[in-house]
Amino acid sequence: WKTYLGRPHTDGKRCNAIGILGNALCPSRPEEALPIFEVSLALRRRYCSHDRPVILSAQAEIGACLVDLGRDEEALVLMREVYAGKVATQGVAHQNTIASGINIAISLGNLGRWDEATTLSRDQLPMARRSLGADHDLTLRLEQSLAVALARNAGRTRDNLLEAVTIMQ
Repeated sequence: WKTYLGRPHTDGKRCNAIGILGNALCPSRPEEALPIFEVSLALRRRYCSHDRPVILSAQAEIGACLVDLGRDEEALVLMREVYAGKVATQGVAHQNTIASGINIAISLGNLGRWDEATTLSRDQLPMARRSLGADHDLTLRLEQSLAVALARNAGRTRDNLLEAVTIMQ
């Protein structure tokens, strides 16, 4: 990080270094990482406003950090914004968009909103299979997300549990 400190604020490597610092801190010290991610987003909005994917990436980092802090409602709002931006810039079948959808499904599950998580996962799964393939990591994570949502829903039926077991086999 200190290597890049003397660089101009507009330098892309400095902006990346700030994001890397946040990513290094987030797993063990998310409360310290959040303001770093916020600075990273502010710099990217200021100096890279033309590069929407870079801004979306910085927003996604904040969303993930908010999840680590247990601030799932705030994270969900931000993740939905990121997902909409990725749909607009990369399309619904892009792996980054699908990954954003998985993050939303996980946040919905954290909030106990299993019906919404199930619906989102069901909507995305056929497209993930078509665009990425059935054995792709993101497709498998999406299947897992669906299975968890089906199994943990308080209103689950026997058929939901059987579907969840079938998915996980």
